[in-house]
Amino acid sequence: MPIIGRPRALPALDHLPRPLYARAESLGAGSWTTRHQHDWVQFSYAISGVLGVYTRDGSYFAPPQWGVWIPADAEHEVVTSMQAEMRSLYVRRDACPWAPEQCRVLEVTPLARELIKQFCLFPADYPEGDSAEARLVAVLLDQLRTLPEVGFSLPLPRHPGLLALCNGLIAAPDQSQTLQQWARELACSEKTLMRLFQRETGLSFRNWRQRMRLLSSLALLEAGENVTEAALGCGYDSTSAYIAAFKQLFGATPGELKL
Repeated sequence: MPIIGRPRALPALDHLPRPLYARAESLGAGSWTTRHQHDWVQFSYAISGVLGVYTRDGSYFAPPQWGVWIPADAEHEVVTSMQAEMRSLYVRRDACPWAPEQCRVLEVTPLARELIKQFCLFPADYPEGDSAEARLVAVLLDQLRTLPEVGFSLPLPRHPGLLALCNGLIAAPDQSQTLQQWARELACSEKTLMRLFQRETGLSFRNWRQRMRLLSSLALLEAGENVTEAALGCGYDSTSAYIAAFKQLFGATPGELKL
């Protein structure tokens, strides 16, 4: 993960006062957390800006109206390359036994969005039992359970050489080095590198780099760059090729996604 700006402070929590706890944050450009973990599940949701969640297994990106589900005990960092409005929900393990064991990027439905907005107005020690607040929490948790998953994730290899290669590409997505050039740098054959990359990430090098570039372009679009600028900034020579690849991955063109 490229380190930019200053790290922001983490909340001084050792337990959650209720099954569900909310944090609303306005994040500056270049904001990031140190790598950390906690005993509860986290769902971080971008109202504006693009969130990047980095774990040892992969990177997960949430443009506006999407969120990242982070399992309990998973080491992670949260990064914003530009100003962002974030809402985070912390959930006790026993309140979500259905929670996935891997990070997921989920689409926040209009109903879930309104429930989160309302819940963020509750005090941390909201009434439990048969209160209106507790009933809203039950509905919100049920909605979180059924949010649709989207493909805004980027698996990372464990192999040190491959990981360094991937981190270099993430830091500069417009790099144009070929697989053959990377194989020479890692002192192996091109075929060996192809097999290793597929085994470590589940994707071919070409598909991984394409996904990385498209995910990187989300922040450029959110910053107000036009489609051509975003295409060039993430390594595409052709705007039409960028739009076609973008639609194939995200199911919408850059204009339709409305970042």
